[in-house]
Amino acid sequence: MRSTLLVGALGGLLVFGATADGIQAQAKAPLAQPNAEAAPQVQAGELALGTVRVPRKVLADGKPLAAGTYRVRLTTQEATGRAPGATPSYERFVEFLQGNQVKGREVASIIADADIAKVAKGRKPGAGATRVELLRGNDFLRVWINRGGNHYLI
Repeated sequence: MRSTLLVGALGGLLVFGATADGIQAQAKAPLAQPNAEAAPQVQAGELALGTVRVPRKVLADGKPLAAGTYRVRLTTQEATGRAPGATPSYERFVEFLQGNQVKGREVASIIADADIAKVAKGRKPGAGATRVELLRGNDFLRVWINRGGNHYLI
């Protein structure tokens, strides 16, 4: 009887050990990266993305941005360390301008058109168009710009 219990206990430990190793191996596996074919082709310098109307006062990069109409410009400054797992060159700051004055800035995620369905839900704006949407119980504002085969999510 003792030998049967001992064999059962050892068998249980072996199964548990294999399962725990499998879980640990899965947790250490790297995240899948986008295909090189679908990687956004981003201009190296600054880029005018378009004009947006912000319907209410919001925080942009932790600072107040008043309701109003703004020109949005992609900067050359990468937003390193802001979005875990993101490729730094696809996370860049944008500026909100009125006239020639920068009124605010925020991080934009740059996603290729081929990958946008994996990232954002809902109807995407047409080529060259923008969409401003209230999200999560009207607590968050998303600015979505579709320009040059890329989507800029702010």
